[in-house]
Amino acid sequence: MLLAFFITILFVNCSEPIAEADKPQLVWYDEFEYEGQPDPAKWSYDYGDGCPTLCGWGNNERQFYTKNLENAHVEDGKLIITAIKENHNGRNYTSARLVSKEKGDWLYGRIEVRAKMPSGIGTWPAIWMLPTDWAYGGWPASGEIDIIEHVGFEPLNVYGNIHVNKFNGMHGTDKPGCLKLKNSESEFNTYAISWTEDKIEWFVNDEIFHTYENKRKGIDEWPFDQRFHLIMNIAVGGNWGGKKGIDDSIWPQQLIIDYVRVYQNKT
Repeated sequence: MLLAFFITILFVNCSEPIAEADKPQLVWYDEFEYEGQPDPAKWSYDYGDGCPTLCGWGNNERQFYTKNLENAHVEDGKLIITAIKENHNGRNYTSARLVSKEKGDWLYGRIEVRAKMPSGIGTWPAIWMLPTDWAYGGWPASGEIDIIEHVGFEPLNVYGNIHVNKFNGMHGTDKPGCLKLKNSESEFNTYAISWTEDKIEWFVNDEIFHTYENKRKGIDEWPFDQRFHLIMNIAVGGNWGGKKGIDDSIWPQQLIIDYVRVYQNKT
């Protein structure tokens, strides 16, 4: 037994300690330790219903995105995005869509958001990313990264996804990952991606559940070599969120964000 023990030890590969300078560094964050309006130095708003070019934001969504505090505000250390059933500018619902464009834009890194999802049929919250510069053309040519999506008619599932020219939801060729998560609507969970030049990995509470690899076949499959920014919103209805209809008895509904943190390797 002793001989076997020592032989085993001899063949163990010992890792070198990671130097502090080589660890990913926190480069951008919002802990929401303030009250009122989301920090204007970090967040802007998408406003309206997407018309006239993309009515319903290209997905036949039913909400009108506002800049109102009732739809997006910070209290008790949390960002609260609220979708409300109310008539506004020809739409029957309001909500908010916050964007970090030109205030938080990154090429590669770990993007991490701790959040609690809304519930009910017709809700479609998302924490996702779009290209800041659209270097390869309009959607989906320049790409989209969905860190997490949830639809109310599938309360036990969360999804991570990409959209590119070759693989996208409009053509039914997208490549989503799905994780069973029974408490997404009742508790906070940490949703994250790790994005490098080789691949994008999706995590929930540090458990990896999906990977999309760069197979070096060109920008139709990998336009993810440009800077992207973060978006957080609740859509109402739409091609996916409204697939089973909209329950008008559930509103208001909230997407609650505990924090946003972005890490990058020090160069």
